[in-house]
Amino acid sequence: MATATPQDLAALLAPFGLTSFRPGQREVIETALAGQDCLCVMPTGGGKSLCYQLPALASGGLTLVISPLIALMKDQVDVLTGRGIAATLINSTIGPDEQTRRLEGMVAGQYKLVYVVPERFRSQRFVEAVRKSDLRLLAVDEAHCVSEWGHDFRPDYARLGSFRAQLGNPPTIALTATATDAVRRDIIELLSLRDPRVFITGFARPNLFYSVQVCNTDREKDEALFAFLAENPGSGIVYASTRKRCTELGEKIAARSRRRTSVYHAGLSPDERRAAQEDFMQGRTEIAVATLAFGMGIDKADVRFVVHYNLPGSLEAYYQEAGRAGRDGLPAACLLLAGSADRRIHEFFIESAYPSREVVRQVYEFLRGLDQSPIEMTQQEIKETLGLQIGGDGVGACEKLLESAGVLERLETNENLAALRINSELPTLVDLLPRSATVKRKVIRAVESCIGAKRLEWCYLPPRALLRELPEMDSAALGRHLRSLSELDAFDYVPPFRGRAVHMRKHDIPFAKLVLDFDTLERQKKAEYDRLDRVLQFARQVGCRQRLILEYFGQRDAEACGHCDNCARQGATQSVASSAPAHLAGPVNDAVKIVLSGVARIARSHRFGCGKTLLAQMLCGSSSKTVTRNRLDKLSTFGMLSHLKQPQVVELIDALLVCGLLEQTEVEKFRPVVQLTERGSEAMAGRDDRALDAVLRIDSICRLAPHLVKGGSSPAQSLSPAQSLSPAQSLSPPLAAGDVALIDRLKQWRLLASRAEGLPAFRVLSNATLEELARVKPSDLGALADVKGLGPIKIQQYGEQLLALLSGNADSVSGPREVVSTEFAKPAFDPSYQELGDDIIGDDMIGDDGDAGVEPDTFFDAVQVDGEPVVADVPPLTAPLVPPVPLVTMLPRRPSHHWTWSLLDRGFSPEECAAIRNLAPEVVLDHALRAADEGLKIDAAWFLSAELVAEIERELGPTPSSRLRAIVERLPRGTRYEEVLLVLKSRFPAAPMQ
Repeated sequence: MATATPQDLAALLAPFGLTSFRPGQREVIETALAGQDCLCVMPTGGGKSLCYQLPALASGGLTLVISPLIALMKDQVDVLTGRGIAATLINSTIGPDEQTRRLEGMVAGQYKLVYVVPERFRSQRFVEAVRKSDLRLLAVDEAHCVSEWGHDFRPDYARLGSFRAQLGNPPTIALTATATDAVRRDIIELLSLRDPRVFITGFARPNLFYSVQVCNTDREKDEALFAFLAENPGSGIVYASTRKRCTELGEKIAARSRRRTSVYHAGLSPDERRAAQEDFMQGRTEIAVATLAFGMGIDKADVRFVVHYNLPGSLEAYYQEAGRAGRDGLPAACLLLAGSADRRIHEFFIESAYPSREVVRQVYEFLRGLDQSPIEMTQQEIKETLGLQIGGDGVGACEKLLESAGVLERLETNENLAALRINSELPTLVDLLPRSATVKRKVIRAVESCIGAKRLEWCYLPPRALLRELPEMDSAALGRHLRSLSELDAFDYVPPFRGRAVHMRKHDIPFAKLVLDFDTLERQKKAEYDRLDRVLQFARQVGCRQRLILEYFGQRDAEACGHCDNCARQGATQSVASSAPAHLAGPVNDAVKIVLSGVARIARSHRFGCGKTLLAQMLCGSSSKTVTRNRLDKLSTFGMLSHLKQPQVVELIDALLVCGLLEQTEVEKFRPVVQLTERGSEAMAGRDDRALDAVLRIDSICRLAPHLVKGGSSPAQSLSPAQSLSPAQSLSPPLAAGDVALIDRLKQWRLLASRAEGLPAFRVLSNATLEELARVKPSDLGALADVKGLGPIKIQQYGEQLLALLSGNADSVSGPREVVSTEFAKPAFDPSYQELGDDIIGDDMIGDDGDAGVEPDTFFDAVQVDGEPVVADVPPLTAPLVPPVPLVTMLPRRPSHHWTWSLLDRGFSPEECAAIRNLAPEVVLDHALRAADEGLKIDAAWFLSAELVAEIERELGPTPSSRLRAIVERLPRGTRYEEVLLVLKSRFPAAPMQ
């Protein structure tokens, strides 16, 4: 490449709407123009794109840009073409003919820049076209994806080094916003860069104000979020970890803040995502609530704040996402709301992305045992059928691993076939449609063109075959029109399988003989956990937050920023400890030492320790079965914080976790236990006053301090592990013997209710709510509303039963029958997790009354058989809690739609069923139809009113199929066609269904 003069480079800024270079850009551009390989690590908002776009303009020939996201490359191409720069993209969003045209244009030199995803290099035709082109520069954007140590590792990125060799090792620029030392070394090695120059521009963003707020419950998070939004006007992004949470937050923000809000996540259609992004970019909406993928490549200068509602999975991801704020150089706020359940969410994601050997074995044995080709089961259906404790994506990870071993092939979704049938001898169905239905007439013509003269038989073809006949239509619109046309008696349509079908290439190879690289999988999983630990360190530390980020990315001489939340606290003229009265500092220190001493004593008596909820129950003097069964009531620290409520003690424990005096480690998967750190031991012994001072600077402790005074602690009191601590007198009146017996009856009722609903017991009502019921003994529904933890929905569900129990009329309370059967079985809910569709609920340990970490009094492992669980009592804490895996694996698995049918058959309405299983209403209906196909009895009254069922029966008479269309037309507006089929199948099982 020819090197441009400084004057030439400055002149080339004009097409990009710029007048000067940002720090580091000129040096990178000059290196690229000189034809030398380079690695550019530049923070989000630093102007990486210009580092390859300007060289493309300055030199002749082609610059090939490899980018990870289709949406990102489209945005950049649109901007470039709008500025008169010849650029295009080649990906799956454009048809084969257009791809060929663009490849020919690339070879002919019509483009300065061509954007592709790394998977495009799998096409030999594409590689050959690039070889024929005048390739001058290869730009690898988001280059951290090359490294397995990077936070967005993608295998096709890792293969770019070999593709680059096929192209003759052209000059290459690798660019990323987030790369540690290990990742930078990986990028250089895997791309085979030759003596590259490495540019690392300053990561410090002096206009960004980082802050972290520890929240114990989602309620606290919501209050913190809305307080923040009230103080921060302007445009902003709120990141959440799941689709479900995004939707909920979007609705709450729009309702409470009255600010225009858009929602963005992968569950939306491409058109919906595009509209949400464009509305935010154009300022039509003020706040974007999105999952973590949103914003990659977004160049919106005036983002005034970024909020992370959930903990991100890595510091790289956090820095990149937070860095989307303040790109105009003006002040911007970055708030991270750190909750106790956030780590468990990421652990679940990690375990799903890197499944264990046993999980992979189960998936393989199941798939090779199916007599189908291809296997059209979604990942979620496979997960539910096997009862796996991972997400649906985890099944996809298993399939990828098995594909690498050559035993199966995952088919592309565009290879799935739709089923079409014309039930008429007419030469064309166009005449059955009114002339005004121009689009439907075009669709029918396209169908008839594809299937030819075939009539009265099913024809299978990919939707793209129809789309070639309808170039102006997208796949979503085509599906809508085909479903509408299927209302004709003369036309049937079954949409293609929505998931990624699997073709088993080999069935006869034992799992032990498969060549699977579990060592690499475990190494990558450990790297993910290490990254997660660094985020937790960032959230818990009391030093400068920006300095920790800079040190993480290799800037060892970083100084404190002076304006993050920690710097602001430490830079105040008086610290909380020095400015607060002595009667606040003393009780706080005493309470801290009581907690630390309690952890030490539990560790001595129970080598596995316990979770923070059980720790809080012990310190508060709870009489729960879990406490007494494990003899925690015999410890000297039992009840020493009984003047506090359990959520307040949990808040205190969280503060000690933040300060590093305690830590959470896993003895059993997803169930962390609290342990002392070395620093915590020193603070407990009174040898680390600075650690105690750090606790006093935490906002939650400042709020909690006045409550500690009520315990009557003396500031001079000092506690150590060697001292025997006598229990403090409880300020709460003890429960009477009758109340204790009543609580036992309430808990027995709760267990039966939880079985009936398929929920953990504590999700029905928390222990705190049961104890309050036993104390207050409300006598009517109005009095129930005054009990904390009983909202309108709970009262509607359980109010009459609770009143009967409280009045002593327990015989009138009917519970579900207990059945032991081995016909069907699946594991019960993990008490830490409950998967609902594509979302993970990470805060299941939070009761309806807002108490953080309210556990069931008995943690049980259960297998549901025929809709009822078999319950096994948990062993004491001295033994690990291990699910009864042999029992689960011995029993046959029950398909997902059987569980839906079981709820319907037991009297739950479709709406209640949808709420219990977190399914869309149409999925509940679909499950009922599938159950009917398998011979299970269904009832039309589940979905239709008795009057409507009677009317349909009268109209159908002895020949239902001939009157079907008339019945459909007479049904109320909005009634689904499938509902009529449901009626026919349930009332007329012998009736033909054409």
